Amino acid sequence: MLIIPAIDLKDGECVRLRQGEMGDATVYGADPVEMAARWVKQGARRLHLVDLNGAFDGKPVNGEAVMAIAKAYPDLPIQIGGGIRSLQTIEQYLDAGVNYVIIGTKAVKEPEFVAEACREFPGAVIVGLDAKNGLVATDGWAEVSDIQATELAKRFEQDGVSSIVYTDISRDGMMQGVNIEATVALAKATGMPVIASGGVTNMDDIRVLKDVSDAGILGAITGRAIYEGELDLQEAQAFCDA
Repeated sequence: MLIIPAIDLKDGECVRLRQGEMGDATVYGADPVEMAARWVKQGARRLHLVDLNGAFDGKPVNGEAVMAIAKAYPDLPIQIGGGIRSLQTIEQYLDAGVNYVIIGTKAVKEPEFVAEACREFPGAVIVGLDAKNGLVATDGWAEVSDIQATELAKRFEQDGVSSIVYTDISRDGMMQGVNIEATVALAKATGMPVIASGGVTNMDDIRVLKDVSDAGILGAITGRAIYEGELDLQEAQAFCDA
């Protein structure tokens, strides 16, 4: 199981939001490449990048920072989400050295786009499902749909999606623990690898996730916990490897 540091980009800086609120951002650094170096030094085997401005604008805004990280660490798997709404955007990111693109809003509004992207870029597409009370949210979490996350995920089973990033919005950035039940339920319902996100706080969360990893939990994304020292990335990854 991978412990995946999150680098959320807003106006070129590294931030963390609480429950996806753009107005409630904590800035952790002004240099995204430097931040990536910090996590690489601590043993990160994959990075989770989010273009927060892009998620709201529907197109890449912090693309330069993403590409700079990919250039600095060509051998490190990188996944990027936020504002990915076209095949052209996917191609630009993959050409720049990014390994995986996360399709979120577009997957909800135009599920057929996921199949098209998987055909065009096999193995490189992750679906990002962000849910509040089990219902999928879109547009930088500004809108909550009436679609159940599990039901939507099932639509992508045959498309060739590499994995699903499942985020419980109500827990994101709140340091309240990960939603184990919903994450496991999604993995079991779809048979696809799931990356847990939202609320990963300390080693207790890592232990619980590791215990259920056989259900199809590929990894856990962590943000505020590693930035504020509640979770030691190196220790967490070593535990998962043991």
